[in-house]
Amino acid sequence: MLQLSFVNFRRGSYILVEGKPESDRFYIIQNGQAQVIRELDFSSTNSSNNILGPGDFVGVIPCMSNHNQIESVVALTDLVAISVRKDQYPDLIVKNTAVALKIIRVFAARMREMNEVLMEMALQSTSVVSTEQLFNVAVFYDRDHNIDAAVYAYYHYLKTAPQGNKAALAKQRFVLLQPKSRAVYLEPKEEMIRSYPQGTMVFAESQPGQDMYIIQEGQVKITKIVNNNEVVLAVLKKGDFFGEMALLENLPRSACAIAHEDCKLMVINRKNFDQMVSTQAQMITRLTTTLADRLWSMYRQVTNTRIQDPQGKIIDMIALQVEKARVPINPGVPVSHEIDLAFHELANMCAIPPEEQASLLALFEKDQKFKIYHNKIFVKNCEEVIKLATYYRKQKTTKK
Repeated sequence: MLQLSFVNFRRGSYILVEGKPESDRFYIIQNGQAQVIRELDFSSTNSSNNILGPGDFVGVIPCMSNHNQIESVVALTDLVAISVRKDQYPDLIVKNTAVALKIIRVFAARMREMNEVLMEMALQSTSVVSTEQLFNVAVFYDRDHNIDAAVYAYYHYLKTAPQGNKAALAKQRFVLLQPKSRAVYLEPKEEMIRSYPQGTMVFAESQPGQDMYIIQEGQVKITKIVNNNEVVLAVLKKGDFFGEMALLENLPRSACAIAHEDCKLMVINRKNFDQMVSTQAQMITRLTTTLADRLWSMYRQVTNTRIQDPQGKIIDMIALQVEKARVPINPGVPVSHEIDLAFHELANMCAIPPEEQASLLALFEKDQKFKIYHNKIFVKNCEEVIKLATYYRKQKTTKK
């Protein structure tokens, strides 16, 4: 039986403290107001969003992702909050699905907001959702000789904008490339389990869509095309979710999903998602945990944008990949780990210009903390790299 406790906070007291180790619980405000305070000021956010009241929740991200607190929360008034332990969350979903749905939808909105912040701060660009961007995606993969991804994107550009300015060129390229392509599911089908050959596109940036996916086998690469460059946002593995933002917010896709290797995916549409919320508490718990982990990573990536030293940026990004992989760290015992992303992909994530990447790669090839082969990075001592990344983050950072 679910038994939740109530906690009283006096005006001016801290409910959460940024940087503190993760907590095994989060709070839902019942009475009173609180203010969110972050070390970094995200320029694209609205300060009014930092004032919380009844029904709002705090501390879910670190609680569900098992990471340090990402923000401080101070009681503006005397405040009463409901304390929810992580192990109570599945029962909470069963008893009050509305709370779980609110948490998930707030997470999805915050992820889209954080995506805008990262685009602005890390890539000196803005996120563009348009049929023109869908065409740009097709052209990029066409020039990159990924015929499968190009065909998929050309098809959906033509479907979305049949009379668009680039429709004639898109149709010409689609007709030429389609016979050579292995692109699958140009149109959605009823199958809940779909197979995608390596290199084929699951969905394209700016494409309308309402399905999310769970990886049953293989890996999927999440990318954005920014200034004619591919920026790899993540490489997802068996058991991971993706595509949930379009399903939850009914908005166009904010990134591309491409099969990084042959994979099988389970498709979740709005109908069976609503059924999952009410009948599969463990699945919704996993989705909440996944979103929390991604949001924590996004906050860390924003911190990375403030590091001035390009070498420090990449070391910090490597450390982030180690932390995301949850490599077990035993103090004083060297633990190694191979990063899934290539060096140039990490550099692109750090917004390091292509012309500077070769000299940086040469530095890392000489660095005894790493081994680089086939353009992949092998970390020899994860604890040492995490400590070094912490040092770089504490140094004087750029002001945006």
